[in-house]
Amino acid sequence: MNIYSPPLGEPVAIIGATGALGFGLGVRWGAAGVHVVIGSRDGERAEQAARRAVETVPSGHFEGFENAEAATKAQVVVLSVPFRNQSETLTNLKPVLQPDQIVVDTTVPLAAAVSGRATRLLGVWQGSAAQQAQEMVPDGVRVVSALHTVSAPKLSDLDHPLDEDVLVCGNHREDKERVMGLIDQIEGLRCVDAGRLEMARIVESLTPLLISINARHKTHAGIKITGL
Repeated sequence: MNIYSPPLGEPVAIIGATGALGFGLGVRWGAAGVHVVIGSRDGERAEQAARRAVETVPSGHFEGFENAEAATKAQVVVLSVPFRNQSETLTNLKPVLQPDQIVVDTTVPLAAAVSGRATRLLGVWQGSAAQQAQEMVPDGVRVVSALHTVSAPKLSDLDHPLDEDVLVCGNHREDKERVMGLIDQIEGLRCVDAGRLEMARIVESLTPLLISINARHKTHAGIKITGL
């Protein structure tokens, strides 16, 4: 275990934080003063990521644990793993997740998970990866869908200013408000309540669209909702 600096505010646990998106979120939250718990399938890799995060954000507070232990350290648990690992990861977390915890699902069922194209979606019979996650977590644990359209490379580059919206879906207003409060601490991100969890099937489909746009225009585009 590695602990750096005094914690500030509510902690957030990121499962799969050794990956690009999870690590980018971690350093952005760390820079905002959020206590970040980094999770990985390998506890040593999690500790290494925590050390790398504090090198990036010396003022931040980071801890590294194996995924199951990391999930016990915060009420809000961000699931930041590829779709091919979502089911296995949630199965492993099921014994430790507790009622009233919130799981923020960032998963997108890209065809790349089965050696297909990253610009295509796989069919998920529940409707979306987020709805599949809700079926898999223990009773009393609630899933919020978010962070599907934010570029991982942009998150990791703290010198790159962010200026985009994050669509948040969930069945409970209080859960969405809690998650949006955390995300809003990252400068340049604005959360937009996109409705119930069933809307995640539409939000998740924006990721392959952005992948196509980014490949065509050699950029890291995000989205913005006008008129709000």
